[in-house]
Amino acid sequence: MEIKVQNLTRHFGYIKAVEDVNFQFSSGDIFGFIGPNGAGKTTTIRMMATLDLPTAGDVFYDGISVTLYPEEARKIVGYMPDSLPDYRDVQVWEYLDFCARGFGLTGSLRKKRLADVEEFTELGEMRNKFLNSLSKGMKQRVSLARALIHDPQVLIMDEPAAGLDPRARLELRNLLKILASQKKAILLSSHILSELQDICNGAVIIERGKVLSAGFINDMSKEIENKEALKDEKKSTAIIIECFKRSDELKLKLLEHPAVSDVEEYADGKLHFNLKDEEENLTPLMAQLFNAGFPITGFTREKMSLEELFMRVTEGKVQ
Repeated sequence: MEIKVQNLTRHFGYIKAVEDVNFQFSSGDIFGFIGPNGAGKTTTIRMMATLDLPTAGDVFYDGISVTLYPEEARKIVGYMPDSLPDYRDVQVWEYLDFCARGFGLTGSLRKKRLADVEEFTELGEMRNKFLNSLSKGMKQRVSLARALIHDPQVLIMDEPAAGLDPRARLELRNLLKILASQKKAILLSSHILSELQDICNGAVIIERGKVLSAGFINDMSKEIENKEALKDEKKSTAIIIECFKRSDELKLKLLEHPAVSDVEEYADGKLHFNLKDEEENLTPLMAQLFNAGFPITGFTREKMSLEELFMRVTEGKVQ
């Protein structure tokens, strides 16, 4: 399944909520959709879910247009909004059954799908509770079950972790990993970038209705680093080194090296530093440290976090 967002645009009068948005992702991908409040995330998501018509542009699910064939697109997409209705007289199983009927599921197939999503989202013990009596975490489970009721190939989620406690966030994260392993394509917006860091392999960064960067996180990080390298004659690389003991001595030794700067010691005893011209200096530096008898247990090139990527790409502007 290939999902392509092409030149997507949505205007509300003089307000350009979304302007010429382009990105794509595929089955098995989990892409984070991130940006400040008012950036156009929910508007874009609603158009992708066929709940709003674009002013221009389109979204294609394996070539199926959401503007020309919305009914076909709805069979492919599962949409999870950021809230669930607070019906006082509707039980969980009734609500899911109603949604299943809305997708045309009948007979034994509908019963099987209801049983499957209840088991997957662990709703069995609360299936007879009324919607208005559920906690935030329970409501998010029901909302996820509703999005999965017709077994869609694409899952679009708007702030699914908002308001959840740490345990509920961990449970949601595990469910998303399982869904991705089942080759479902997932796009989720969130303000909790640390949560996205653990599960997303790609991201779309949007600000003031325009996409600033999109793609796989590793590729986006390398692109930023390469751009920054063009500004400097010498490129610095962030390195993390682990030492069994003598970390204070190691820190002093690193500071003596002309290519090393900004040496910091983390709480767990790891040392972080910047190294100029990694290809030229890393091997001789490590050989020097080993020969000096430092009990180094490991070292790695530090990857740019999603939060750092977001801060480097965005400018903090609003509509």
